[in-house]
Amino acid sequence: MKIAILDLYEGEPNEGMRCIQQLVDEFKEEVSFPVSYEIFDVRQHLQIADLSFDIYISSGGPGNPLESKDAAWEHLYFGLMNSILEHNKNNPLQRKFVFLICHSIQLFCRYYDYAKITKRKSTSFGVMPVHKTKECKQEPFLKKLSDPFYAVDSRDYQIVQPNVEKIRAAGGAILCLEKERPLIPFERAVMAIRFNDEIIGTQFHPEVDSDGMHRYLLRAEKKKLIVDRYGEKKYLSMLRMLNEPDKIKLTQHTILPNFLHHAAKAYTHVEV
Repeated sequence: MKIAILDLYEGEPNEGMRCIQQLVDEFKEEVSFPVSYEIFDVRQHLQIADLSFDIYISSGGPGNPLESKDAAWEHLYFGLMNSILEHNKNNPLQRKFVFLICHSIQLFCRYYDYAKITKRKSTSFGVMPVHKTKECKQEPFLKKLSDPFYAVDSRDYQIVQPNVEKIRAAGGAILCLEKERPLIPFERAVMAIRFNDEIIGTQFHPEVDSDGMHRYLLRAEKKKLIVDRYGEKKYLSMLRMLNEPDKIKLTQHTILPNFLHHAAKAYTHVEV
């Protein structure tokens, strides 16, 4: 099995890529067949995977997802996505699977007109509750998680006004929404979408581990951001939640691993 990791961080230091590789390495140890992976620096070096891979994990990244419409790297990126969609349509027994994280799902929603992407009034950053929709009850990747469950959130943009009919027509569903804010007159952002049987994405970061997030929260600028916005009590609560087994640790060891093992079942079925 070949896995392509599409790095959209444009050279910016991050915990996401380390965590994705860590989860893939753990997956390699858990299955009985050979697994390899290759990293493609999409935005910085215009690298893109071809159709020889079985799984594609597309990372988060910095910047405005509305401003890269004519960028050379985005032409390459959606050339690949279009090829994967076409391949899956014509090869139902040899499907390729895609997981989209944060910036990637925003790009995907914008490009294929699945939802509107807007700038948030303020940055969402930290450990946040994520609420399941009714449709999420049918989603095997998230079954082990409570409602709400907790995930790492880090974004200045958001997915809103989803085209529900288009998503359902493709065999998908809206799976999660951001926390309820009854005193704020804004639409709740969509936090996870299944686009079809092969492609799923989250606007939060399911890959990030508690150790990496702990280091991130201890940075002076991140601590100030959270304390200024939510208060020191909330900041200390986030630090505590990182060590609770039913919070970030459970999310990290549930969503992406479930995705990888689901793809492995399809892969081994084809191989047999």
